[in-house]
Amino acid sequence: MTISEDRRFLGHPIGLGYLAFTEAWERFSFYGMQALLVLYMTKELLLPGHVENVALFKPFSALFGGIEGQALASAIFGTYAASVYLTPVLGGFLADRVLGKRRTVLLGAVTMAVGHFLMAFEAAFLFALLCLVLGSGMFKGNIASQVGALYGPTDLRRADAFQIFYLGINAGVIASPLIVGTLGETVGWHWGFGAAGVGMLIGLAIYLAGQKHLPREHFEPQGKAAAAAPKLEAGDWPAVIALVLLIPVLAVAIVPNNQIFNAYLVWGDQQFDLNFMGEKLPTTWLVTLDAIVSVSFLALVALFYRWYGKRWKEPDEITKIIIGSAFSVGGMLCLYMAAETQGAGQKIGLAWPVAFHVINSIGFAHMLPVSLALFAKLAPRAINATVIGLYYLAFFSGNALVGWIGGFYETMRTTEFWLLHAGLAAGAGVVFLLFKLFMGRRLAA
Repeated sequence: MTISEDRRFLGHPIGLGYLAFTEAWERFSFYGMQALLVLYMTKELLLPGHVENVALFKPFSALFGGIEGQALASAIFGTYAASVYLTPVLGGFLADRVLGKRRTVLLGAVTMAVGHFLMAFEAAFLFALLCLVLGSGMFKGNIASQVGALYGPTDLRRADAFQIFYLGINAGVIASPLIVGTLGETVGWHWGFGAAGVGMLIGLAIYLAGQKHLPREHFEPQGKAAAAAPKLEAGDWPAVIALVLLIPVLAVAIVPNNQIFNAYLVWGDQQFDLNFMGEKLPTTWLVTLDAIVSVSFLALVALFYRWYGKRWKEPDEITKIIIGSAFSVGGMLCLYMAAETQGAGQKIGLAWPVAFHVINSIGFAHMLPVSLALFAKLAPRAINATVIGLYYLAFFSGNALVGWIGGFYETMRTTEFWLLHAGLAAGAGVVFLLFKLFMGRRLAA
């Protein structure tokens, strides 16, 4: 039985199961650390008595023009989160032409584990972030490329496979604030970061256990067999150009969702009523709430389109992304209403925030897994991992915007802050619509 004929994991190749669980643990470590990062900086690291201990911090912070406090924490977060999505381009090149995907993923996992453990030491803060940035670049795009390679060119299970892959991601996101976030906020920040490192090691072990179930070509560096390496043909360029043009639009579209890990957490920590039976719940549990809702709607949206596709023509990828943009606007308007209806001296109840997570998660299910499946589908075989690495440039640019715009939280009215995010989602949706009208045939090829 070939890999493409394998249906042992939910009707998919068993290799998908190993990749999904590996990614779940990697995301457990990544998002657990990310959920703590801004809170850790604003509540401890950037305060006097701590910030002086961080090696090379003074010249590093000078890059941000002398800002301090929450604005500096937001800027550092944005720089880190953006850089994480810049390095997959390098990781894709290493996999395609030098090391091979297996070796690149393994090196990335080890580097990320080192970064998580270094977060336990204040002096090593910047070196820890550097390890996480480089490790994620080697890991992220290549494991996604391996998911796509499990299927033949005409296998319609590919989009469904990426939905399952994203379910694995969100399973990790659900668990990480409950464990990493709770340890960090209630026991000690460094305990949380250490737990993230343990999660990364578990993911590494799962990946090693499942390597025999992955396509053989991903274990052999193409650079050592250049004669057999696929060539980029002239007919491949239109698809590459179309995908590259989508990157900046996707960057703007993801800003509202990714602000959840930045200014939204600071706002929630300050203004949400998180008390339950006399105890304040950890703020990072908001990330768990978002992940639970996201997992639910990833599954529901996938099931909906399976049902819809049996009766009518299923929308193409760009149409689904346009639908997702509309829901993203609705989610941001929920946050606007939460701020608009807040009484003087009162905390914000969770009704509007929960509505935001529900509506935004429907948008998320229509955008991120669908756009990744689109890139995996259209990326030429000769540079498949590299093009998927380019996909993550949208997250590089988007997270840079998240950090920059997040710095406005303390200077703008909260209602205006969230209306700005609604405008970004609406603007991206309009551009996606124009893109479909003028380039839809190329993307549907």
